[in-house]
Amino acid sequence: MMRIGIVTSLLARTASLRPAVAPSNRAASTRRAAAADPFAENRAPIVLYDGVCRMCNFWVDWVLDNDPTAKLRFAALQSPAGRRLLERSGRKPDDISSIVLVTPDKAFVKSEAVLEIGKQLSTTTPLATIAQGVVPRAIADAAYDTIANNRYNIAGKRSYRDSDERLAERFISED
Repeated sequence: MMRIGIVTSLLARTASLRPAVAPSNRAASTRRAAAADPFAENRAPIVLYDGVCRMCNFWVDWVLDNDPTAKLRFAALQSPAGRRLLERSGRKPDDISSIVLVTPDKAFVKSEAVLEIGKQLSTTTPLATIAQGVVPRAIADAAYDTIANNRYNIAGKRSYRDSDERLAERFISED
């Protein structure tokens, strides 16, 4: 019963996601520079997410709302910047099968990426730290894969998103 409530809550939230809109010229200029070398001026990790997945975009919004100090930045997996970061991480540029957290030195995928993102946010740091130490990675990845492989069936698709009207500077892309 609780699972149905969570899914219902998730679907209600994803139905009202903010639409993608063009950023201001200043923000667009900053985003283009960051896309060329995303860690040159800002070493904050970058979350690569599926830009058409409603569930993925729900979680991007949730992280934005719970990361007021801008510890994380974002790029859609399908964007040119996202594709370059996938290649930099040793993945195929058209691989949208997993969330990826890219740091200047390393990349995390699947459940490890989710838990590393959780460790960046003060609201979820304790839970993510405990989960990473207690749940075997193979089990966490299997759970992640089950959700990821069914994400469109669970929450559907939306129009492509690679920015956010109010926080465009947090997104890496090319305009």
